[in-house]
Amino acid sequence: MKYGWLIVNQFLLTDKFNELYKWLQNSATIYDCKLDIKTNAELLCTVNNGELSLLPSISDTDIPSFILFWDKDIRLARTLEHHGFHLFNSADAIEVCDDKSLTFSRLAGTGIAMPKTITAPMTFSNIGYTDVSFLSTVEEMIVYPMVVKECFGSFGRQVYLVNNREQLLDVLAKINGRPLLFQEFISESYGRDIRINMVGGNAVATMLRHHDSDFRANITGGGHMEAYTPTTEQLALAKSVCNTLKLDFAGVDILFGKNEEPILCEVNSNAHFKNIFDCTGVNVADKIMEYILKQPL
Repeated sequence: MKYGWLIVNQFLLTDKFNELYKWLQNSATIYDCKLDIKTNAELLCTVNNGELSLLPSISDTDIPSFILFWDKDIRLARTLEHHGFHLFNSADAIEVCDDKSLTFSRLAGTGIAMPKTITAPMTFSNIGYTDVSFLSTVEEMIVYPMVVKECFGSFGRQVYLVNNREQLLDVLAKINGRPLLFQEFISESYGRDIRINMVGGNAVATMLRHHDSDFRANITGGGHMEAYTPTTEQLALAKSVCNTLKLDFAGVDILFGKNEEPILCEVNSNAHFKNIFDCTGVNVADKIMEYILKQPL
């Protein structure tokens, strides 16, 4: 029997997340694998005697052959990789997907269609933007309405549509110095997108999401979903994204352009899969575990 760890966040042990973790453990059992949950508070990154290490130290009887890293604690992920553990997904892939500005900059020059994007200059939460003259440059490249996104966020909660400078300033004040980006609004995709769950470079489940009264299609925000058969072009985009970012699995969100051509919205390294199961009947957890356990571990 193979043995692995499922790394999760100690501070997200809610019913919603615990259900996902149980699905992954149940899927591991199907493939004759024991998957133990470890939290990021149980494995502390340390520097001891000048060496990078973990506390508590890992006993020889508890060494996993792989780690399914279902968290965004990049420092822990990199420490585990430093000690030779094989992570799914890798620390670099998780970090790039977690920061939306890094996602778009890493994919630049690859031929992947993306909205025009400007990363806001860094500031600090106790200072904010005391000089907004840079907004004139933003407005020249990205006309209103435009999308403002916090670089770190989930479920569409940190995404805003602004129609003028006044609304933009209100959003900047609300974000309060956190990293953000400005993005072209793809009006043809108002309230609709698709989510393609990719595993091992292949699409395993796809749903169309739509919302009648919000530019965001997220199910958490009241959107609706239906099973969807992606086009050849949509599949090619999702595959190119995962290959470029070296993702073992991901949820790739795609917008619709003027002629229905696919445009990347964002990439989720640890995409939740309950909604897509309810929509399509495909258990993405099974697909993930099947893929991992086929790898040379």
